[in-house]
Amino acid sequence: MPPPKKPNTSQVNVILGSDEARVKETALMLVRSLTPPDAGDFSNDIIDGTADNAEHAGTICSNVCMALQTLPFFGGSKVVWLKNANFLGESGAGRGQDAVNGFERIIDVIERGLGSDVRVVISTTSIDKRRSAYKRISKIANLEVFDKPDTSRAGWEGPVIAMASQKAREMGITFESGALELLVQMAGDDTRQMENELEKIDLYLGDRRRAGLKTVQNMVSMSRAGVLWDLGNAIGKRDLPRALELLGTLLYQGQNAIGLLLAAIVPRVRSLLLIKDLGSRHKLNKMNYNGFCSSLEALPSTATSHLPRKKDGTGFNAYPMFLALPEAGNFTLDELHAGFKACLAANAKLVTSSLDPKLVLERLLIGLLSKPAR
Repeated sequence: MPPPKKPNTSQVNVILGSDEARVKETALMLVRSLTPPDAGDFSNDIIDGTADNAEHAGTICSNVCMALQTLPFFGGSKVVWLKNANFLGESGAGRGQDAVNGFERIIDVIERGLGSDVRVVISTTSIDKRRSAYKRISKIANLEVFDKPDTSRAGWEGPVIAMASQKAREMGITFESGALELLVQMAGDDTRQMENELEKIDLYLGDRRRAGLKTVQNMVSMSRAGVLWDLGNAIGKRDLPRALELLGTLLYQGQNAIGLLLAAIVPRVRSLLLIKDLGSRHKLNKMNYNGFCSSLEALPSTATSHLPRKKDGTGFNAYPMFLALPEAGNFTLDELHAGFKACLAANAKLVTSSLDPKLVLERLLIGLLSKPAR
């Protein structure tokens, strides 16, 4: 008996990742491109993968298996799309055995061989990579992954700026120096919100096609990343009451204390320290963002080897430091050195002690932002 026929990898496509908007958009565009001209959705089997529980997930998988084994209704080719599957991860409906076994059955059908006229698309925001099903599907499918960047890591803005810049070009929008970077800081890593903000700016500009800093500040709504950015601003301005107010709001909303420390407090203190140290030893162009970047590039490598760089290595991750330029005068270099050490100590307390996280961060902010007595 001959071995089971393996499907052509072009027949099976898996679109996954935490960036839900990009996953949905990419899957939809792929299904449209695979659908025969003039066939419409009647030639496809689109199966909603949103399961209420594991048993429901098993039923959905049975429907997918049936669709894979059914000939196209009007002849020709067809696409079987398991859309927005929420049971392939390790939480919710995905924990149940019905969900696990059901996805394994789908892969069994694919591995036994599909008709040459059948294409498969699976879209999901989460898939458990520890399971055998993931290893099996990754061997026979084209995988595209769209994950949101980790905003607690330096340089997360780079890929988001690139995506926003491309969308803006498609809409015919240009930005003044620093305005696009400000948009990313305020809108954060959510692709859907970024697209909404660009559409708002597009409508506001009308015949004018250039957006400035004030346009971005007035038009863009604050996301979670934007509120974190606002907390960083309060730190830079040495505004202790505002910083404590924002900290309390974020913790009340359920934000993780370590996440707040690493995403909002540490990056701003680091940027202030870097720019204060550079400014004390070298002359920097403070007039505009492009000039500032040029002055950084002109410095000797010994002075810039420790500065954060973009992920692609093409240059410095300069915008956070540019934002810190006018704020660095609110602190002495010794205060910033001590503040950065205090951040490390706070991180250790949050990880290893049983102290109230809010108390740890409040003490940190008070130590950072309280002005010394005369």
